[in-house]
Amino acid sequence: MGLRLIPREEKFFDMFVQQAENVVEGARHLKTLLEDYTDLEQKRLIIEKIENHGDEIAHRILEKLNTTFITPMDREDIHALTCALDDILDFIYATVMRLHLYGVGKVTADACRLANIIYRATEETLALITDLDKMKKPKVMKERWIEVNRLENEGDSVSRAAIASLFENETNPIEVIKWKELYEHLETAIDKCEDAVNIVEAVCLKNA
Repeated sequence: MGLRLIPREEKFFDMFVQQAENVVEGARHLKTLLEDYTDLEQKRLIIEKIENHGDEIAHRILEKLNTTFITPMDREDIHALTCALDDILDFIYATVMRLHLYGVGKVTADACRLANIIYRATEETLALITDLDKMKKPKVMKERWIEVNRLENEGDSVSRAAIASLFENETNPIEVIKWKELYEHLETAIDKCEDAVNIVEAVCLKNA
């Protein structure tokens, strides 16, 4: 067995997996909400609880970071990855809150497509985080971060087309304002997935 050059602290890896699993749960509930747009208040509360749990996990990771002398990866990377994963949930919840606050009565097919992309991107992100302790072998993980980058590009295309259609076809300016912001929040959630996997990619390449 070869000598491990990077100190292994299981707790950090375990907490990252917990955080990424919670993000997937939030994305799954967002997808379900948009595909079956009923009982908005009840579903909003479920996602709020998931988002609060994500905040708790992020706080525990950062607290451990501040009290641990030797870490399994650079301290700034631990902090950045924690924040990126937390940001994904923040934008998922922000989208749901705006659906509630804006009194949106019906969702669009484009919003459902974006939610589906978010869910797929979070699943790939979780799989990548689960293999984070294999950072010495970036080739094993490369396919996953490439897929998230592809999904981010797909999300950009869907969002741009949705906003263009909105300005072309929607005659109510209030609806334009509402949906432009909603599409942008959904797209940003996908962007945050890409941010998270880019951090993992950089960590792997630094330690390869």
